[in-house]
Amino acid sequence: QVQLQESGPGLVKPSQTLALTCTVSGGSITTNFYYWTWIRQPPGKGLDWIGYIDYSGSTYYSPLVQSPTSISRDTSKNQFTLQLNSVTPEDTAVYYCARYDVANSVVDYWGQGTQVTVSS
Repeated sequence: QVQLQESGPGLVKPSQTLALTCTVSGGSITTNFYYWTWIRQPPGKGLDWIGYIDYSGSTYYSPLVQSPTSISRDTSKNQFTLQLNSVTPEDTAVYYCARYDVANSVVDYWGQGTQVTVSS
């Protein structure tokens, strides 16, 4: 059973950098063919796909996310990390890490989500 757990600050000031880490257990982030994904849900809105890092370390970022974004990984810790730079209040959301199963085109495992508020 794969489990994902987000960790990071709950409150970030505008213009600062937000960094969230997802720790994965029960499966390796280097296993073919999965995308390790970040998704967020702003208050009162639907889910937004932020981006992913795949099993080989390649990354993809949604052009809809305004803040400069990077996703990296630490294979020795089986973790992947989201970094949003120069955040604004529009980045306030519940952030989820998840696993996307490429073969079945489905997100099959989710973290519980973590609330991030951008406010001075």
